[in-house]
Amino acid sequence: MPSALFVVSEEGYWGEECIEPLTTLDAAGVDVTVATPTGNPPVVDERSVDPANVGEETADHVREVHESDERLNDPEQLTEVDAADFDAVVFPGGHGTEWDINQDRHARALLRDAVEGEGKALVVCHAVGILAFTRDSAGDFLAAGRNVTGFPNAWEEGIVDDRDLMPDGRKLPYWVEDEVKAVGANWDAELDSDTSVTVDGDLVTARGPGSSAEAARTLLAELGIEAPGA
Repeated sequence: MPSALFVVSEEGYWGEECIEPLTTLDAAGVDVTVATPTGNPPVVDERSVDPANVGEETADHVREVHESDERLNDPEQLTEVDAADFDAVVFPGGHGTEWDINQDRHARALLRDAVEGEGKALVVCHAVGILAFTRDSAGDFLAAGRNVTGFPNAWEEGIVDDRDLMPDGRKLPYWVEDEVKAVGANWDAELDSDTSVTVDGDLVTARGPGSSAEAARTLLAELGIEAPGA
């Protein structure tokens, strides 16, 4: 059975960006494991389960899976998992990833090992910021020269204030687009397109919530697995 590891934030993951790929891979017969930095349950960004932001159907679905899925409620710890044991490693987004996943050396090692090994990696939205800190086994930036997409500055401008403060008062430490471009990635968030998913070798990146479903289907295609309903 194909398998995937989801590396999920304890500081606030964006609901759709985790739940949509997780349930899509489930439906395709992929064995999913969830891990967090400390092994504590991941935290969902409350804005991503607010019907006023995402619609009632999405909010209800995300909250139901978040609260009932035993893998999310009892995750593994990052230090106890190995990318070599999985066919894919998935990094759901959300602003929270900037405070834990993207800064975690074990998470970065999982990404490196997935891309350099036999597996695939899917990185979504703000989690794409991990590419600004991940080096390959030769010590070079993993993203250098790669085509990627992710959460764009144009969208960040509508969320943080002029002091980079989030709606919850936390100060955003960096903007994903700026940092990923600074390490030599070829960045294109395809702002004129409804969705944006980019494949470069074994690395798949996705722009944001609206690209989550396409990202999941793209990962399945990269794994040679037929997507549900295809």
